[in-house]
Amino acid sequence: MDFLKKADWPSTTEDIAVEVKVSWNTAQVHLLKMVTEGIVKYKKVGRQNQFWLNECYEKYFRRGNKK
Repeated sequence: MDFLKKADWPSTTEDIAVEVKVSWNTAQVHLLKMVTEGIVKYKKVGRQNQFWLNECYEKYFRRGNKK
């Protein structure tokens, strides 16, 4: 998530995997989980999956907030 916070544009699974030093598959699994939780947004562009933070992502980390 820190990588996506700093990104100026959507990032591919490969970009994220390299930056956080995990396999492509591991990054993809975690990113898709965050998509289903509403933390990140995603779009398929050609053969690439591109991810960026949902503008309201911080609400998912507030304690006591059950929205």
